[in-house]
Amino acid sequence: MSGNNRNNIKIGTNVSVVQKKDQRSGDLTEGVVSRILTNSKNHPHGIKVMLEDGTVGRVKEINK
Repeated sequence: MSGNNRNNIKIGTNVSVVQKKDQRSGDLTEGVVSRILTNSKNHPHGIKVMLEDGTVGRVKEINK
């Protein structure tokens, strides 16, 4: 599933995000969503979320 649509992401969902500092390298960080920070229903670069460990990034993949 795409991380560009807010409807696909719920609190408690396991996702892979790219942090601001990792945008050039594309390194992904895996975690569980604790907050959804983007208000619009979709975003071309991914919905911005906060993970349970406090990491903030844009969702690139939704993991099963």
